[in-house]
Amino acid sequence: MRLTIDRLGHLGDGVADGPVFVAGALPGEEVEGEPRAGRIEAPEILTASPDRVVPDCPHYDACGGCAVMHASDPFVGRWKTDVVRHALAARGLKAPIRGIATSPPRSRHRAVLSARRTKGGAVVGFHGRRSEALTEIDGCRVLVPEIEAALPVLARLAEAACSRKGELTLAVIHGPAGLDVAITGGRSERKVVDALAAIAGEADLARVTLEGEPVIQARPPRQSVAGVEVVPPPGAFLQATRQGEQALIACVSRAVGEASRVADLFAGCGTFALPISRRADVHAVEGEDEMLAALDAAWRGGQGHRPVTTARRDLFRDPLAAAELARFEAVVIDPPRAGAEAQMRAIAASSVPRVAAVSCNPVTFARDAAILCKAGFELEWIRVVDQFRWSSHVELAAGLRRR
Repeated sequence: MRLTIDRLGHLGDGVADGPVFVAGALPGEEVEGEPRAGRIEAPEILTASPDRVVPDCPHYDACGGCAVMHASDPFVGRWKTDVVRHALAARGLKAPIRGIATSPPRSRHRAVLSARRTKGGAVVGFHGRRSEALTEIDGCRVLVPEIEAALPVLARLAEAACSRKGELTLAVIHGPAGLDVAITGGRSERKVVDALAAIAGEADLARVTLEGEPVIQARPPRQSVAGVEVVPPPGAFLQATRQGEQALIACVSRAVGEASRVADLFAGCGTFALPISRRADVHAVEGEDEMLAALDAAWRGGQGHRPVTTARRDLFRDPLAAAELARFEAVVIDPPRAGAEAQMRAIAASSVPRVAAVSCNPVTFARDAAILCKAGFELEWIRVVDQFRWSSHVELAAGLRRR
């Protein structure tokens, strides 16, 4: 079948009339291949797009970590911006999209890797596209060099902890103290823990944990958040790149404005609470005690901060009510991919005048933003943030103000 690609789908596949999804194709290209179940996995590109480039990675054909490395950077930026624009349009929303902040190559300092044992040791990497196969990623173009250089050590850890038929996860974070590795899905016998400790000590890793329990900690795995030192709990969510984190903090600061009392919802370890607390009182709400403890310790160890209070709360089941929000001049909200529909309805019913919204899912963001806009908020601006370069992942930050 010969087809012309109309557009790029939200996962990075070319889409032709039908629809037929075509792996690795770009809009405007003429391709040929045999579709199976509405998809062509290995098309022949008959007419190449001017936006097509040679992928700068030896593993690109097999690895699923990147989806659009075969497209030029300007094209990827336009595509991700359009993903946000289309999500807004589906809800009848418009907003000035003020560009895209794209992290550079080799900048991802937090990565979640998979690992399996092999006859000769272990393989550590990313799953292939639409596949359970694991691809080794030596020479990876997205990881910081420190994580890429440590892949042999991570393979040794995996070989020690992984069962013969199982698969484990390595959540790896690089920071000023070195590598922080959280292992889940591995064996936890005493001899395994001893082996992991020996490998980590020899490699001088900052911390290694197994199923959340400490294996070894040579030094606290501190992270710097806007100049404040934080020791996150094992496997904690942090922004994927320093550049992306800085872009999001700048957006949140702009959206909050001169507010002197701010609620930070889904606060995590304090990515936004800590920098905001340099000029405003902050009430940070999060569902995990360990994250709040890390935030509180960082605030107490810092200087020049205004009061930060914390509260553990499941904001999906028990959102802050309108009456509780009444004392705040701005709200920062950074929910998971599912969004925060219930909490947004409470904000809409409150008197809060400003909202700084951060999202890793344009579709749920548009749904939640529509709730606020129907209640009298104006979506003033949006900035797209691309921390997961060459992937289909899209993040954004937005400022909303009550009219």
